[in-house]
Amino acid sequence: MDRVNTQQNQASALITQLQKQRHSFEQSGGFDFQTRLDKLNQLKHALIQHQQHIVSALANDYGHRASFDTLLADVMPCINQINYTRKHLAKWIKPSRRHAGLLLAPANVKVHYQPLGVIGIIVPWNFPVMLSLGPLITAVAAGNHAMIKLSEFTPAVNQVIKQIVAQVFSDEQVYIVEGEADVAAQFSALPFDHLLFTGSTEVAKHVMRAAAENLTPVTLELGGKSPVIIAPDMDIDIAVERMIFGKCLNAGQICVSPDYVLLPKDKQQAFIDAYKTKFEQLYPNFIDNQDYSNVINLRQFERLLAVIEDAKQQGAQVEPVTSNSIDIPQRKMATQLISQVTDSMLVMQQEIFGPLLPIVAYDDLEQAISYVNQRPRPLALYIMSFEQTTSQQIISRTHSGGVCVNETVFHVAADDAPFGGIGPSGMGHYHGKEGFLSFSHAKTVLSRGRFNTGKLVHPPYGNKIQQLLFKIFMR
Repeated sequence: MDRVNTQQNQASALITQLQKQRHSFEQSGGFDFQTRLDKLNQLKHALIQHQQHIVSALANDYGHRASFDTLLADVMPCINQINYTRKHLAKWIKPSRRHAGLLLAPANVKVHYQPLGVIGIIVPWNFPVMLSLGPLITAVAAGNHAMIKLSEFTPAVNQVIKQIVAQVFSDEQVYIVEGEADVAAQFSALPFDHLLFTGSTEVAKHVMRAAAENLTPVTLELGGKSPVIIAPDMDIDIAVERMIFGKCLNAGQICVSPDYVLLPKDKQQAFIDAYKTKFEQLYPNFIDNQDYSNVINLRQFERLLAVIEDAKQQGAQVEPVTSNSIDIPQRKMATQLISQVTDSMLVMQQEIFGPLLPIVAYDDLEQAISYVNQRPRPLALYIMSFEQTTSQQIISRTHSGGVCVNETVFHVAADDAPFGGIGPSGMGHYHGKEGFLSFSHAKTVLSRGRFNTGKLVHPPYGNKIQQLLFKIFMR
C-alpha cells in the first residue's frame, strides 16, 4: 500500500509540475528570439564552467570513465551545438513565404514556426549530458519549456546537470526529474506537447504506447545493430584504423557503435590480427590504461559476460584483443572479437551496447547487402570502401538512420544535418534545422487585403465565373 501511495504521490507531483510549466509557457508565449539566444549563451557558459565537475561526476558514476570520452562526446558536442544554433537561429525562426497560386490570388501565404509548449525529454545513461542538454538546446531554440527525466544510473552527474540547468532556467522553464523505472513510466504518460526518448527499442514501445494515450507526438532515438561493411577493395589495416575508435569510445556503450562487421571470408583472420595490433597501440597496458572507460555498472557487465558465454556454448570463437582483457572488479572489458556466429546467438539478436564485436564473413558484396536488408533497419551503417560506385550501391540499396563512409560515429557530430533512426531504430529527427522543426509547429497563415476573390465561389453556385474557374483549374 505504501508503494502504491508513493507512486500516486509521484504521479501527482509530476502532473502539478507540468501544469506549472504549461501555465508559465502560456503566460509568456514561450521564449522570444532574444531570450532564446541569451539562454543558450548562458547554458554554454555554465557548461564550460562545470566541465571538470562533469568529468569527475561521470568518472564516479562509471567507476572510471576516460576524461577525453566525456569531454569529446558529452561536453563539446553541446557547446558546438549551441554555437551553431545561435548562428543560424534568426534564419530558422523567420516565417517562410510560400506561393499562394493563381486560384488563391491575391493572397499572402507564410509559414510561421511557433513553439509547441512543453517538451518531455527522457535521457539514457551512456551520454547523460549530451543526451539531456542536446535536446534541451533544440527545444529552447524553438522557444519551448521542457521537463527532463534523467537516468537513475548516473546519480553523480545528474546533480551537476541540475546545477547547470538551475543557473540558467527557473523550474517553470526547465524542470529536472529523477527516479527509477516507475517514475520514467509516469513521466512518459504525461500529456506533453512533444516527447523525445533516447534508449532501447523495447522500452520505446512502452513509451510510445503511453504517449499515444495523450496523442503526444514522439521522437524516438533508439539503436539496433549497426553494421560495418568492409568491401572487397578495402585494405584491412585502414578499415580497422577507421572503425576501431568508434567501437572503443565509451567502451562501445553508444547507440551508433559498430555492432558487427561484415567482411570477405578470406580477410577474416587479417581483420582479427589488425584489430589486435591497433588496439595495443591505442590502449597499451590495458588494465591500467586511463583512456578506456569502464562498463557503467555490474548489471550491464554481467549481461555482456552472459552474451559471451552464450556465444561460446553455441560454437562461436571468442578472441580477446589483448591479454588480461576482462577485469571484473573494475568492470573493464576490452573488445572481444566473436567469429563463427549464428542468428541463434544472443550476440546477433540484441543490440550489444558494449565491447563485443561479432564478425560475419561473406562470399560477395551482394550477400553482405542482403544480410543487412534481411534484418531490422539500424540507426547507423558504416561502409569501408574507397570505390565510390561500391559505397553508392550500398547506400542506395540499404536503409539506416545515417551512414558513414570510411568512418564511424562521427556523423552524429554534424551540426548541420539531422540525426535520427528509421523503423526499429527510431523515428523523427533532432540536431540542426530539422531538430528546430521537430520542436516547432509550422503554422500556415493566409492573409488577404481589401480585395476579396473568395466571394467568387460563394453560393448561389453555377454562375459563369464559377464555370470558368472549373475550366481553368480542372484540366
